[in-house]
Amino acid sequence: MQHILVSIRNERKSALKSLVFGFLLLSTVCLPTQVALAAGTAAGTPITNQATADYTVNSTAFSETSNVTTTRVAEILNVDLVWQDAGNVTVRPGDMDRVLTFQVTNTGNGTDDYTLAGLSTLGGDDFDPTLAGIYLDSNGNGVYDAGTDTQYILNTNDPVLAADASVTVFVLNNIPGALSDNDLGNSQLTATSKTGTGAPGTVVAGAGELGTDAVVGTSGASDDDTATYIVSALTVSVVKSVAIADPFGGSEPVPGAVLTYTVSVSVVGTGTAEGLVITDPIPADTTYNAGTLNLNTGSLTDAADADAGDVGGTTPGVVTIDLGDLTNAAGIQTITFDVTIN
Repeated sequence: MQHILVSIRNERKSALKSLVFGFLLLSTVCLPTQVALAAGTAAGTPITNQATADYTVNSTAFSETSNVTTTRVAEILNVDLVWQDAGNVTVRPGDMDRVLTFQVTNTGNGTDDYTLAGLSTLGGDDFDPTLAGIYLDSNGNGVYDAGTDTQYILNTNDPVLAADASVTVFVLNNIPGALSDNDLGNSQLTATSKTGTGAPGTVVAGAGELGTDAVVGTSGASDDDTATYIVSALTVSVVKSVAIADPFGGSEPVPGAVLTYTVSVSVVGTGTAEGLVITDPIPADTTYNAGTLNLNTGSLTDAADADAGDVGGTTPGVVTIDLGDLTNAAGIQTITFDVTIN
């Protein structure tokens, strides 16, 4: 009998340790900081358990086993939605189909599908973009490809994501006219679980994988993010003219006449036109006159070297001038070169 009592005490200690460990494990799974990706064990996974009692009677060993309990892991409903553009997306008044990029990730522990909704009338900004459509990244390259990526239609092609899986979503907006430089316009995307939403801990009975319950996670099974357009009223003006000098002292474009092209480049508005490059193909039926390339009355070499221009070096048959970063303060940049009519 003393052996039996000792064995029972040991079983109680083991059971208590198991209970404490189970509580700690459950607490770890439920901590919000642990739900960055899929929330723990996959939904529907069976967890089995069986207890064993070992004891002796009159020096004879005996062993008894309990029934087996099986618990299937419930599905956690979680989603994370993040704007992916590096910063405010620069647009101009009247632009059409300007793209914002988002990523939707299933951070639950089972497969789930999501509805998507765009909203571009948020308030708190300078203007409202006009929502033109939501598109799914069909080829998975993370870049919007018109004609390739699929337009999203509610309840028709809702994205279905396995645990940890993501999809890139593009939100397209049209930009109103008559805006001012540096005006801001916001556009929001929301992803919502079709299985259920609510306060964290809400149970959707029998809605999880393999008929398990679904439990709403820390995101409420819905998430959103807001992206921002910034208006640049900056425009680049490019004006080209030609002066003709024929072999007879006139200005007729006959064979042998020299055509002097002038390209005038200026920036209008605030901001910077970054990496501004002018390209001008040598016209057919003409020959470039070597050594005639100039920028702001300064001579440039024809070769692709340290100065700002070249003829045929960067691209065969093309005059290329790299004006760099240009602002309104730089004034008009004037490029000239000569060709002769063959």
